[in-house]
Amino acid sequence: MKQSLQILRQLFLFSITLLLIAGRINAQTLKIEKVELNFPTPAIPYYHLKADITLPSASIIEAEVEVNGKALRYTDIKPEHDLGDQSHPHLTNRPPSGSGLSQDNFVYHSPSIIGWVKWQPGKQYDVKITVRMKKAVIQSKNDVLISATQKISAPSTAPVFDTTWKNYKSIVLSETAGIERKDEPIEVLLPFYPDEVNDLKREIRVVSFDPQTKQTTEIASQVYDIQQYLKPDDMAPDKNGNPTRQIPVWMPTVTARVAFLANVPSRTSRVFMVYYNNKNAMAKIYKTDLQVQGEAPGLQIDNDLISVVLHPKSGHFDQLTLKSKSEYPLFHRKETNGAIHWNPEIYTPPIPWTHTSDWDPPAHVQSLAGPVITFSDVWGPLREIPQVDASVRYEFYPGKPYFISTTNLRINETVQSLALRNAEIVFKRELITDAAWYDVITDSVITYDVTKMPELTDIKMQDDVPWISFYNKETGIGFAGIQLNYSNAGLDNRTRLLNPYFYITGGPWIYWARALSLSFLSSNMQQIIPVLKGNFFTEKWAYLVYETDKGSKPYAPVLEWQKKLTHPLRIELIEEVDDRVSRSVTELILEKGKTGWEGRETGKHRE
Repeated sequence: MKQSLQILRQLFLFSITLLLIAGRINAQTLKIEKVELNFPTPAIPYYHLKADITLPSASIIEAEVEVNGKALRYTDIKPEHDLGDQSHPHLTNRPPSGSGLSQDNFVYHSPSIIGWVKWQPGKQYDVKITVRMKKAVIQSKNDVLISATQKISAPSTAPVFDTTWKNYKSIVLSETAGIERKDEPIEVLLPFYPDEVNDLKREIRVVSFDPQTKQTTEIASQVYDIQQYLKPDDMAPDKNGNPTRQIPVWMPTVTARVAFLANVPSRTSRVFMVYYNNKNAMAKIYKTDLQVQGEAPGLQIDNDLISVVLHPKSGHFDQLTLKSKSEYPLFHRKETNGAIHWNPEIYTPPIPWTHTSDWDPPAHVQSLAGPVITFSDVWGPLREIPQVDASVRYEFYPGKPYFISTTNLRINETVQSLALRNAEIVFKRELITDAAWYDVITDSVITYDVTKMPELTDIKMQDDVPWISFYNKETGIGFAGIQLNYSNAGLDNRTRLLNPYFYITGGPWIYWARALSLSFLSSNMQQIIPVLKGNFFTEKWAYLVYETDKGSKPYAPVLEWQKKLTHPLRIELIEEVDDRVSRSVTELILEKGKTGWEGRETGKHRE
């Protein structure tokens, strides 16, 4: 009897032990509450997996997701199952260089795991989630590994883009001015690995994603400015046979600009995807109203709204026609080269006054014609002044009544000047009746009847005038300059600008210009002002032609376009993490000293 009781006691203790072990095991079980395959959103702008999990206890974690046996490289952990507002980009993001996205020092209990998955409609996927529960960021032998698996089927509706394109990058565009954007020209710079590139101009497709229907629509795009750096990082041992580093600092890369036309509703964010890596892709020809004819630099550029002619000698803006009023072209042709756009320029006597519009021809000419963007670049030293280089660039777009002008002036050696000017626009006097501009001093729009303006009288305004317009009340034609960027800087020396301002002057012509340093029009017009070596002057304008408004504000269309052009769509690029990307970060440091990462248990930053 005693022996039987002893056996029963042992069996009872054994059962208790099993229950405790089972409880301990159950206590370390990973629970997948929900897993789903989702469409892109502005907050998560790629096709993705979302897994809501519950940990057995709150912990610092590392997480890895495998889909059909392949570990995802682009993963992120969100503290709660509710991901918040998906209609706009999220404020915070941990890029791969932060910690591989799946490791940090946050304590989680019920996180959501997001992973970049190029799922296909209706297909089934095996998902495995593995979590390392830790006491600290750095791994230890006391860490607990838990995992769980689940099968899931992708949505069967709304097909994704053609699967023969192996990769894509996501672009999120956000509208911030409360204006509906239609066929807005967008330009992004994109990097690629060389083995993903066969012929970018032939392969790339840009598609827009509709958040309501989940459909993708291919849109007009253009690829240009392709550059490549194909030299790999030399990881050979040093002269003593010691390894220089464990992972490469850089990889061979191909970069290209991609332009496309985007529709984004007011105050919203939208996702666009750039597909690439399809060696069998056929060249795609997109048709828009943007057309080019002639030989550079004397091009003629047309869209359905405007026609612009560039001077055959200098490549400068020479004539502009609003096609709805084609009987009233705008031009100058009164002085020297006769162009509308004259500069940058500098006057360094005894050398004659020299403008970039005096080039005959420019030292360098480059142009590109395409369905989304056409541009003309001219650059080189000023005539008779080799110490000074300048450039003028024009960009044209389909369906827009404006074009963009960017001008730069670089001083390579100090010169002595009576005039340094930029942004000069000159018209035949008889074509213009009025001027209007916003005056920051009085916080008002000033209009001025230039037909009553005495010759060689200056009307002055602030140098950073946001917009200025000439118009003709009789013909109903207006021309405006909308200032997008204006900056002066110096490398060797600080800039020395004498009383910079903007002004209008009338004579046999009427023009506006920026006086950067213009002693020639000062009280003491023969005082010389040095322009120092290393100084650089740049500005960017939108030049708009429009029909004047019939109300009390003939310049009203300028206000609308000024709001649009000074509030461009905001651009965010999101890329998948490639398998070849290292799981740690290395840097080359000039001085062999402290990096600031000593003592931090991230294990992610190394010299």
